[in-house]
Formats: sequence, C-alpha cells, structure tokens
Amino acid sequence: MGADALAPAVALAGRPRWRGWYSSRTWSPEVRFALIRREPCSPRPGLAPRRAWAAGRAALVAALAFLLADCTPRPAALDVIRARDELRVVTLNTPTCFYYGAQGAEGLEYRLARAFAAELGVRLLMYPVSGEHAMQAELAAGRADIAAAQLTATRDWKRVGDAATPYAKVPQLIVYRRDGKRPRSTLQIESSKLAVRAGSPQEQTLERLKRTVAPTLQWVDTAPNNADPLEDVKSGEATYALVDAREFSFAHHLYPDILSGFTLPDERPVQWITRRGARDLLNAVNRFFRAVGESGRLARMQQEETGNHREFEYEESKEFQAHLAERLPRFQPWFEAAAAQTGVDWHLLAAIGYQESKWDPHAESGDGALGVMMLTSDTAEAMGVSDRTNAQQSITAGALYLADVRSKVPSRIPEPDRTWLTVAAYNVGFGHLEDARILAQSRGKNPDSWVDVREQLPLLAQERWYSRAKRGYARGWEPVQFVDRVQRFLTLLSWQPGEGVTTPPAVTPTTPPTIPATLPAAPPAAPVASAPAPTS
Repeated sequence: MGADALAPAVALAGRPRWRGWYSSRTWSPEVRFALIRREPCSPRPGLAPRRAWAAGRAALVAALAFLLADCTPRPAALDVIRARDELRVVTLNTPTCFYYGAQGAEGLEYRLARAFAAELGVRLLMYPVSGEHAMQAELAAGRADIAAAQLTATRDWKRVGDAATPYAKVPQLIVYRRDGKRPRSTLQIESSKLAVRAGSPQEQTLERLKRTVAPTLQWVDTAPNNADPLEDVKSGEATYALVDAREFSFAHHLYPDILSGFTLPDERPVQWITRRGARDLLNAVNRFFRAVGESGRLARMQQEETGNHREFEYEESKEFQAHLAERLPRFQPWFEAAAAQTGVDWHLLAAIGYQESKWDPHAESGDGALGVMMLTSDTAEAMGVSDRTNAQQSITAGALYLADVRSKVPSRIPEPDRTWLTVAAYNVGFGHLEDARILAQSRGKNPDSWVDVREQLPLLAQERWYSRAKRGYARGWEPVQFVDRVQRFLTLLSWQPGEGVTTPPAVTPTTPPTIPATLPAAPPAAPVASAPAPTS
C-alpha cells in the first residue's frame, strides 16, 4: 500500500485529522464512533512524513484488532453442551414437573428433558430450585441451558431467555366446594371471593380478565409457600379458586370435595425457555417438540403424567379370578423360590406382582418400568437383571428389593405395621416414607403406625408440607392406594381353596438375602425437614 493511499489518515499540521476510515455498512456503531472521531492537531515541527505514515498505520492496525476481537464468534450452544456431555435443565419440585419416586426421578418435564438429552446424545442434569425467580437467575447466569417447569413466557422470562414454541396449552379451571353453588361463567365469579397463588400465571390471567371483560373482579393472593388456593376453598376462606387443569389432576386426590366448575376461555401456553442467544439450542428444542407432537409421543406422555388413577372396581376382582387360573400357575414356582431366598411370603410377592403388572411379563408403564415387578432400567441394572421381561429374573429382583427396603424399616415395629410400611416404601421410596414418619411424629402421631403414617403420606403432595421435607414432593396418595390394592389382592388370594392367609404375612428371612452391592443410589436431598426424625 503506497503513501498516497494513506493520505486521508495523514493530516496536515493545523487541520483536523481522521483516525481511520469506516464504512457504515461494515462497522458497529461503537467502532464507527471510535474510527471517525476528529481531533484538532497542533503543528508538530520535525515530524517526518514517514513517521506520520507509520503512526497512521499503527492506529489502523489497532482499530482492526479491536474489531476482530469484538466480532469473534461464540461457540454454538449445542457444541458447548456436547463438549461437556451434559444438558443442564433447571426446574421446580412439583408434581407436574420433577420429583423423586421409588425408583428415581419422575414428572412430565423430566421425561421430556430426558428424551431431548437422549436425542442430543448427552447426559441429563436436571435440578430443582425454590421458584421461578431462582430459575431465571440460573438461566441468566448461564448455569442452566434450559428452564422447564410448565412455564409461560412472561416479560420477566423474556428478559433472561428465549421462549420456545409452546408445546401444550393447559385449561384454566374455576373450582368450588362440593356443597357450594357451582360457578358457570366469569360474571358469576366477579362478585365472589376468589383465591389464586400469588405471582402465578393464574394471577396474570385474572389481571388480564380484569383489564378486559371483568373490571370489578377481585381475588385473594395465597402466598407461594403458605397454603394451596384449594385449601382456601376447602376452609371457606374463598368461594372459588383458579388452578391449572394439570395441577388439579393431582390435587383433587387431596381435596375430594373440591370440584371443577367451568373452564376459562383462554388456555395457558406451556413452553421451555432457553438461555438468551442460544439460537441453535432453541431451534433444536422446537424441532424436538414438533417431532414428539407429530408422532403422538407427547400426547401419551401428557396422559400418563397426570394425577388420575383407576379405582379398584368390582369388575377387576372378576378379572383377577381369571388371571389366577390362567397366569398364576406359570409364575407361582418363581414366587415361591424368591420367597425361600428372601423370607418374603410368596402370597405377598404375588399380590405386589399383580398390582404392578397383572402378572404380565411384557407390561410397561408410562415411565419406562417393565416386567412382572415393573423394574426401571436403572433398578434392573443395579439388581443384576439382564432381561426385565424374564419373569423369573424380575420376580427374584423384586423380592430382593422388597427385602432390602424392609431391612431399613426399624425392626422394633410390630406386624402388620412393619409389612405395610415396607410395601409403601417399595412403592414411593424409603426416603419419602421417612418424611411421612417425621411428619407424623411432628403432628403428635405414631411414626410406627401404618394407620397414622397413611394419613401423612398424601400431605407430601402439598407445598406447605413437602417444602420442609428432606426428599421434597411425592405423589403421597399413591403408596396409600398401592397398599390398599395389595391388601385386596392378598385377600383375594387368601380366598382360594387351600390358601389360609388371614393376616398380612411377615417378611422374616431366616438368613440375610443376597442383595447386589450396587442398589440404586438415593437422589440428591431436597431442603432438610424441620421436624425431628423418629427414633429408629
């Protein structure tokens, strides 16, 4: 490059001098300002043209270096995730998102995140925090790649991340007490006392209704960690409450006298939020939900991850009698062999097996559990099971697992309580059972009594209780129903000719059962319970 080409950068003494050249279509505003700033220059006697040319060249090189450093592309988000071999997802410990069951993590958002991580070919790290503000902080700080907790992209969320296309729309229900007047329209609730959780998407829905169609609408805020809006309706503090339909599918087990009145016209969109600027990750999330939606897999997951359950009906007892004749003879020798190995009465094992799978070795649950005793892949691997559809392996592993759970229940607890506490822990997990026993003791109940602990287990689905429990949220009504049904099937077994089972069989192994050294590890603990633990 000759000196003539640099003439604009080498100003004459006493005249303004350009610091460099620029193109408005090339440089950023900050760089343009830095390059075109003009400064008056005083005459500098003795400055040779070559030195002036060198000074101008140095300034130009420095400006270009600054520009190149500023424009260096950042690594793509998916490349970073694959390089660390880990997808990091922040969530909430709630029934609709993420919680720990007997055999590990569960919840709709967990299942979706696990499927997405598998599609990316990486491990999943999913962790719960205390609330949406804490989730936003994780995303803003770059500690999480995705926030997934049945979220709606509000202004606060859009400030810290990019919203994926909604993958579902959740109906919003107005609920009421069974002995009250059923609401049927927005006009009816406008003049009534309405409860809603403070800061929730439902409160934002009410604010929008107030601005548009119901100017006199009033409501009572329920503190997020205090009580459920449904509790306000149950107690009479409020006439109605506004809740998500998905949340109500879990909560109605706790509040059987609370019914759905009507559904608001607008459904709430649910979506994931990715960290800001991660366009490739956002596009991958949208492609993932498009694929699982078109395949029908998303609809199946949503149906499976609800709080609805099938009641024990009279017809089911008739079906049991048919399976007793057609299926049990094939599996009874394996139940008896497992009983001999572990000391668990084979009738109890058979009743649990029927409750789990109806003695179907190919039965599969929504969360991926498989086989006669419904083992997850992690539990099967830990118990040395190579084929979960192999009925003999499944029954033996289930018996070993039950015996291991029982070994953790204090031996001082008399029968039949110890057996039913063991069966409950088999279903929900020993940690959740301990949380319920702690809760029973803190409320003046007997932590060694199944009747008393049975009353506490459903409370682990209420935020004001599970927020203080060591293991957090649990679908606490399920172990109650599980034990009830096992007891019924055990009774039906006892009615068979030659079977005189009149009391719950005790689990009393004469020799310790052989249990694999690597049983499933307990998941990370949630906030520590405030009540003292029962004495073991």
